Amino acid sequence: MVESKNFFGVRHLSATTSYNLLQFLEAKKPKCILMEGPSDATDLLLELANKNVIPPVALMAYTTELPIQSVLYPFALYSPEYQATLWAKKNKSNFRLIDLPTEVSLALKTQSDAELAEQQEALVNYRLFHNDLYDQLATLNWETDYESYWERKFEHCLDSQSYQERICYQSQQIRDMVIDTEREADPVSFAHNYLREAYMKRQIEQALLEGFAAEDIVVIVGAYHVSGLLDQNLTALTEKECEQLPKQNALATLMPYSYYRLSSRTGYGAGNKAPYYFELMWQHLVNNNVSDLAANYLSRIGKELREKGFNASTASTIEAVKLAQALSHLKGGQYPVLKDLHDAALTCFGEGQWSKIAEAINHIDIGTNIGSLPKGMSKTPIQKDFYEQINTLKLDEYVSAVDQVLTLDLRENIRVKSQEIAFRDLNRSTFLHQLTVLEIPFAIEKNTYQQNATWSEQWNLRWTTEAEIAIIENSLLGETIAIATAFKLKEQLDHTSKIGMVANIIRQAYNCNLTHLFETAIIRLQAILVETEEITDLAQATFELAKLVQFGDLRQFDLLPLKPILRQLFLRASLLLVDSCNCDQKAADEVTRAIDQLNFVAQEFYEDVDINLWIEQLHKVATRDDLNYGLSGLCLSILLERNLLTEVQCTQEVNRRLSHGVPADLAAAWFEGIARRNKYALLSRVMLWEQLNDYVANLDEQQYMHALVFLRRTFSGFDQAQKNSIVELLSSIWGTDIEVTSEELLSELSEEQTQTLDDLNDFDFDF
Repeated sequence: MVESKNFFGVRHLSATTSYNLLQFLEAKKPKCILMEGPSDATDLLLELANKNVIPPVALMAYTTELPIQSVLYPFALYSPEYQATLWAKKNKSNFRLIDLPTEVSLALKTQSDAELAEQQEALVNYRLFHNDLYDQLATLNWETDYESYWERKFEHCLDSQSYQERICYQSQQIRDMVIDTEREADPVSFAHNYLREAYMKRQIEQALLEGFAAEDIVVIVGAYHVSGLLDQNLTALTEKECEQLPKQNALATLMPYSYYRLSSRTGYGAGNKAPYYFELMWQHLVNNNVSDLAANYLSRIGKELREKGFNASTASTIEAVKLAQALSHLKGGQYPVLKDLHDAALTCFGEGQWSKIAEAINHIDIGTNIGSLPKGMSKTPIQKDFYEQINTLKLDEYVSAVDQVLTLDLRENIRVKSQEIAFRDLNRSTFLHQLTVLEIPFAIEKNTYQQNATWSEQWNLRWTTEAEIAIIENSLLGETIAIATAFKLKEQLDHTSKIGMVANIIRQAYNCNLTHLFETAIIRLQAILVETEEITDLAQATFELAKLVQFGDLRQFDLLPLKPILRQLFLRASLLLVDSCNCDQKAADEVTRAIDQLNFVAQEFYEDVDINLWIEQLHKVATRDDLNYGLSGLCLSILLERNLLTEVQCTQEVNRRLSHGVPADLAAAWFEGIARRNKYALLSRVMLWEQLNDYVANLDEQQYMHALVFLRRTFSGFDQAQKNSIVELLSSIWGTDIEVTSEELLSELSEEQTQTLDDLNDFDFDF
């Protein structure tokens, strides 16, 4: 068996662990390096030794069947595993990973997820107990947190042998204290760890059987596993036992990673709070000037603050460095730890206010680094296709952790000769819409200020590790972005009977340039059109197709076949309007959206749809008393907006709806409906406000409370300029001074008044 002196226990993502590991390897010159990691991914990890790889990067393993299970192994420049891989490649040592293969790890993960759900309380208590041991270690060493304890006692220990003795001793002591509790409270994790160590021991024995001498083998594993692997009572798995392990079809690939994702602040449990800070530490360790780290770090903080407009002079930086060193000496440290640097920055730069330095601290602690892999190193076809398109469409600069805006002009650029360049923005748009369908969080479309400019699009682009993970997960749908998009939309099309959803798929197929699917979806829409009885679904479908037809031939699609369908959809929805308005308030919200969508189509396509039928239906809803009052008010406001009511007709309807015999909640709901749309058209009709004032003034207390709920909600939709106009109107009606009226109506409510209004929400006004 390999002796303990040839084991090296590591802490993942530790700069000093890597520094001491390289010293250890140089001293041992091993012919064989066995390292913790999925045993079927050795060749993939060795690819990271390519000089063109820029960390942070990650190895991702994932199942090939839905639902997808995945596991990530991230590496920073200073990760011990990454540095060991580089050393092995450079020194031509036999190198292999020795942990459970990915197909087994993922199968066990699937099983454990289900089992852990059944023992949550005991598990939580155990983890609290485990974490408390680390907190106690920090407290006993006069530190406020474990990370400060770790950095002062381990990250600043630059002697390889001493470092190994410390980390292995501490890990064994912690393990001995928790193992019995873990066996009882978290049997799944306990069994998983035991299985992993038994498998790794088998791999070590296999290397010995292959002829490597024990003294020529170095074993690199997490420090927690060292004592387990050296335990004489641990029996290696047999070949038969390995065959009986659960398995799930899996693949593995390499991917760029980010320091933001690596930061434990974003939820990655094995990360650290300051990945970029530890890269700075690594650089100083390599250059043998770690004593300069504090000055480098605080100088960067000062520069960041100055760029943000804060006062951070050179003198303040010098004082901060001195303070950090003094704080470290008070605790017997050789160099300041990150907590000391934060405290010094808070005092000398922030003047005690964390808000002044928080952004700069986060920027220097975490960084914006995103790794990269050489072309062709990504293993899944869909990853390769993605990066090829990024390159072809000249989007490389947007693969960044910084949020950037991309404005596209979808029209042909006639000033260039190359067709590729002439339609580059259009092709970019197609690609970004495909990513949207696949839910790859790289690009988010913004509403452009040119609402009617169908040729213009604006996108927010920002690269995250989640985007890369989503790309890999979509590999189950197809080998390219376009094929995966078509597959996903076709699946949605086959599993929906909602005409609005089908219309949305048609629009997405158009945006994604999926001609065949576009035609298939149109046939599907026509088939279910005659069966649809819901105005909300019909209105949604009408709206989707109308927005599509507005594009014309911009995307080089023939959209003329959509116009007859648009006409038919609009006709059917219009005929359902009156009956649909006989509903309660909950349903009225959806019908309101449908009315707005249909009115948009009526305005934009008045030559293509039956506009007279639409206006006729609006009149019916606006004047009938047996329908939802809010919807009647909404339809009246559309007629007013279109100047389709005379002043006499308007006055008659207002007087009727706000007459003293109408219940308060109905009258208020009607006013809320009429105020939903063009508020300036409403403000121009003094007669309406006079009638509303007269109506409210004659309500008794109970009726007034009923009306107030609706009126409060209605007036919250007016902007400040519109509220000022209301003040002028009411001041004129009441005959009061405008300044006094303004102060009374626009002043902040007292706490008691606010509470009284909030209490009104307890009333049930269902009608």
